Amino acid sequence: MILIVDDKPENILSIRKTLELYQFEVDAALSGEEALRKILKHNYTLIILDVQMPSMDGFEVAEALSGHSKAKDIPIIFLSAVNKDKRFIVKGYDSGGIDYITKPVDPDILLMKVKTFSRLYQQSQELKQMHQSLKEEVEVRKLAQEALIAHQQQVNEMLEQKVRERTEELREINKSLEASNHDLQQFASVASHDLKEPLRKIQLFGAMLRDKFLHADPNALSYMERIVGSSERMAKLINDLLNYSRLSVASIYEITDFNQVVKEILSDLELMITERDALIAVEKMPHIEAVPGQIRQVFQNIISNALKFSRKENAPEINITAELVTDLNPDSAAFAGGRYCRIVIRDNGIGFNEKYLSKIFTIFQRLHTSDLYEGTGIGLAIAKKVIDKHSGIITARSKEGEGAAFIIVLPLRQGKSN
Repeated sequence: MILIVDDKPENILSIRKTLELYQFEVDAALSGEEALRKILKHNYTLIILDVQMPSMDGFEVAEALSGHSKAKDIPIIFLSAVNKDKRFIVKGYDSGGIDYITKPVDPDILLMKVKTFSRLYQQSQELKQMHQSLKEEVEVRKLAQEALIAHQQQVNEMLEQKVRERTEELREINKSLEASNHDLQQFASVASHDLKEPLRKIQLFGAMLRDKFLHADPNALSYMERIVGSSERMAKLINDLLNYSRLSVASIYEITDFNQVVKEILSDLELMITERDALIAVEKMPHIEAVPGQIRQVFQNIISNALKFSRKENAPEINITAELVTDLNPDSAAFAGGRYCRIVIRDNGIGFNEKYLSKIFTIFQRLHTSDLYEGTGIGLAIAKKVIDKHSGIITARSKEGEGAAFIIVLPLRQGKSN
């Protein structure tokens, strides 16, 4: 809305008609006092203010508006038929006006200026509203962020408390497991001793009966040989179980010469190797941080199996190869600077179907009956547990009738970096 302030109604009428013709909404005041009262009640986009008025002239009205927060930004166009001198024009601008037009007024020029200043004022108000909205938005975001930080702090405190509680629970569970493990070790040791003693007597007296009194009776001799054989298998089972249970105990790692370990195993198996006319080739292996006794069990079990599960029509052939690789993966690329070592023990024996791969590393799981091939079903389970304790992996590749390859990947050094 535009406010026209003039003490002559005819002047107001002329300007009103011009503005209303172009769809401007117009209001009027016949004095400065009336103008001030209306400005306090209504919102105007522009004030057309006559300078020469009785009681309160246009300059005084403009100065009064400049001190009012609501109206100080409303653009003012001064109109004057008398005060055309430069000093009056300057005073008009100093009073807060944005333009000074002398009468008689050119309607086209007045209309152009009204359009321009009205649009500028509206844009200015819109910018202020946008600024205010942005300010409020910033404030809201700030409050939201503060609330989020406070909530996050509460969540963090809750999580820290939960972690402390869970850590304490795990500590207690660990203590309980350590106690149970110790009890289990004690039980295994006592049980193995108590079970071995009667077994030794069964073997001893059974062998004596067989050798001294039963040669005349083939049936009795056969039965006694079965008794002695069964007692020997049970003794081996007890030893294997004891070895398996001992793997739960904390171990001391040391730099181990795997070549020496394999050499000692081949020496122990010399009779079996000779009887089966086996051919064994061993590549040079690096020194690896390990528990020597446990690694010996791994090689002993795998090499013994390769000799045991050989084909009758072929002499056993066993190849042991080693190379450094990039990572803990059976198919990892060879790399001279690798931090892991891949050892492959390959044979030409009876092999197995790979669908049973997970089964062969499980305790007491056998792919063949004991009457075909001797064994307790614990050897490869021990091998897997040892390799797991060494932060390594063990797997196998095989086809029935085409031999098997056992793949072991171990870190060269134990510790956090592995």
